[in-house]
Amino acid sequence: MTLMALCVLANAQGVNISGKITSKGISVEAATIKLSNTKSATLSDSNGIYLISNLQAGNYVLVISRIGFATATKRITLQNAEQLVLDIELEETQSNLNEVVVTGTLKEVRRTESPVPVEVYTPAFFKKNPTPNIFDALQNINGVRPQLNCNICNTGDIHINGLEGPYTMVLIDGMPIVSSLSTVYGLSGIPNSLVERIEIVKGPASSLYGSEAVGGLINIITKNPLKASKLSVDVFITSWRELNVDLGFKAAVGKKLTSLTGINVFNYGNIKDNNNDNFTDVTLQKRISVFQKWNIARLNNKVFTMAARYFNEDRWGGDLRWTKQFRGGDSVYGESIYTKRWEFLANYQLPTKEKLMLSFSYNNHDQDSRYGTTSYIAKQQIAFTQLTWDKTFKNHDALAGIAFRTTFYDDNTPATVKPTLENNPQKTLLPGIFLQDEITLSPKQKLLLGFRYDYNTDHGNIYTPRIAYKWSINKNNIVRVNAGTGFRVVNLFTEDHAALTGARTVEIKGDLKPEKTYNVNINYLIKINSGNGYFIGLDVSTWYTFFNNRIIGDFDTDPNKIIYDNLTGFAESKGISANVDINFTNGLKILLGATFQDVSTTTNSVKQKQILTEKITGTWAVSYKIPSLHLGIDYTGNVYGPMRLPLVGKLDPRKPYSPTWSIQNIQFVYDGIKRIELYSGIKNLLNFTPNKGNPFIIARANDPFDKDVKFEQNGQVAITPNNPYGLTFDPNYIYAPNQGIRFFLGVRYGIK
Repeated sequence: MTLMALCVLANAQGVNISGKITSKGISVEAATIKLSNTKSATLSDSNGIYLISNLQAGNYVLVISRIGFATATKRITLQNAEQLVLDIELEETQSNLNEVVVTGTLKEVRRTESPVPVEVYTPAFFKKNPTPNIFDALQNINGVRPQLNCNICNTGDIHINGLEGPYTMVLIDGMPIVSSLSTVYGLSGIPNSLVERIEIVKGPASSLYGSEAVGGLINIITKNPLKASKLSVDVFITSWRELNVDLGFKAAVGKKLTSLTGINVFNYGNIKDNNNDNFTDVTLQKRISVFQKWNIARLNNKVFTMAARYFNEDRWGGDLRWTKQFRGGDSVYGESIYTKRWEFLANYQLPTKEKLMLSFSYNNHDQDSRYGTTSYIAKQQIAFTQLTWDKTFKNHDALAGIAFRTTFYDDNTPATVKPTLENNPQKTLLPGIFLQDEITLSPKQKLLLGFRYDYNTDHGNIYTPRIAYKWSINKNNIVRVNAGTGFRVVNLFTEDHAALTGARTVEIKGDLKPEKTYNVNINYLIKINSGNGYFIGLDVSTWYTFFNNRIIGDFDTDPNKIIYDNLTGFAESKGISANVDINFTNGLKILLGATFQDVSTTTNSVKQKQILTEKITGTWAVSYKIPSLHLGIDYTGNVYGPMRLPLVGKLDPRKPYSPTWSIQNIQFVYDGIKRIELYSGIKNLLNFTPNKGNPFIIARANDPFDKDVKFEQNGQVAITPNNPYGLTFDPNYIYAPNQGIRFFLGVRYGIK
């Protein structure tokens, strides 16, 4: 480490420490610089510059830390009326494997020490391909795919390892604040400026987080107000006239309260119809999200944080002639969605010797949607509280907890109507307890045992055990094995957008039984440090999930219906994925990912691939920094193999399988101006859209109310001169964004 100290005269009000944080000649942004045993701390800016002012003379220990770098310490002596200029050189650690994670075990633990494999993604990763929301930001993560579910309103969900969005639990700061409704309609409103990191667990997590964490979970961890920047502004605009504004700032209220505020505004009002079907290619949106988090200082550094978020969105898509006067009518087709949502969450560490943490969250979601003449008006309220006890003794690291979740759901669909046609809102209570014990068998082996019991007022007892084993062969080779069960209760109208749009009739056969799953995951991590200027990290996982009572929408039996029923056979999800992380000392960084998966259902010994699920996918992010020019270059992208698509009938001329397709992006970042970053680039370099090779994307866009559709006596669509393929209106044939190539330009400004 190279240290340089220069003393110069300063004013008599106090002593200042300033300097620059670098690593191998490259500025290190967002490094934490703290004087040990004091409240004095700051963060380095985009140029690596830091300043701590108005200090008292004395002896101190300066601590410099940053994820991905070894923590540096320096003993210093400060004298009156002087300024200390101290440049610090950090040593880069092996990738981000030493990061502290919490999602896998509900405990803070270094990523390499966790018996559960956890993937970590920081804002630096997402800045490589700037996006207006978390939903789009996940597109370059291996094994995770944002799936659009409608060509017109562009609602979507998050797939992990081929499993649809309802199998993925989305958390904010470890709490299930993102319910099924908001997974579809509200995930896009989380301000990127407030995200500290995103942790992803692929595979079973039900023993800790409950019945929705079947396929995996995404934990969005927001910034600590004490460590956040004083001000951060990120604004970008695209050639399609999309405008995104992210604003974050913090303020101290007295000596004990620090607040952090984030505001996200997104506006897109430019009607595009490049595929010439007289329907909007991309949904028009007006969105605002306001998030505020408070940190309350307490004795002995006990935790007390609170946060609240308000989200409001107005989006529509459809016929180019549509205006709000046609909302809900049958003359001009449009899909109009109003979403209002607010959330509150809090964490409070009890003032006891034992480590007891009390958590609470509440959210209220109001949905007012019109899909042509079909209305979907829904209200969902979820309250959640949890008390955990963290206890360590001998070779055991134990965690015990009690949780309670209550859900109120009401809508205008058959889901909340009694046979007598009276309104019958769903009120579900879900109390539960969970136990977990991480046992150190030897210095290289750990065993994790977990068990959760929940009682669902509609479905009774739920048991979800879990077991995990970690073997550190040596410091550079780690093997993890995880196995567990899952349980999920389905609400079709909050989870499956296809049940609401188009002309298909929804048919539900009998009472749908809860789904049950059994899952096993094997992970192998290897680290290679050549000592010659590069580091390689290889992370390989293979998994198998077996489903009982799987509920899948049947689009094939009757082209006029979507039939929902419990599978009489079984369903499987299996595959293998790998991530390769390569870092060179010359500023080149490469992250590659690939997944091969097989997701299918088997009924009467007949196996069928799951609809809208690719077999092969790949992702990459290549970055190169040229320090002398203050220029960074990022090349990101993904590629997806063919997936089976939902055709309307046997004569449907659209392709039954998608082609292999790819979305690629390039970005240039200039950081040669103090506190300012300028960035620009191109999205969708190949200009790929799903209409290529297809006669149309939306079935019968010329007759969205099916006024000219004729039916046979058996209910099948009749073949007529103006309907030669026997189709009804259907917008659910979508596998890729309709948005083609576009340029973007943005600026970031920050005060640490």
